Amino acid sequence: MNNDQGVLVDLFVPRKCSATNRLISAKDHAAIQINIGGVDQNGLYDGTYKTYVISGKVRASAESDDTLNRLATRDGELKN
Repeated sequence: MNNDQGVLVDLFVPRKCSATNRLISAKDHAAIQINIGGVDQNGLYDGTYKTYVISGKVRASAESDDTLNRLATRDGELKN
């Protein structure tokens, strides 16, 4: 929730799976969060990153590698 100045005031913001948009519960110990760093034309890290969260359900179905490739390609981080 945001206050009148537009500042986030919630104490807890739950994570959502990047693939399924489902909330990740506190008991989902198989869930992962990956930060992929941005690079410039020379291949050097430029200080930016994109965060992907994969739930344990997606990992258990052996779809996490395909999901990560699809999301990174969609965001322009990976070229196929």
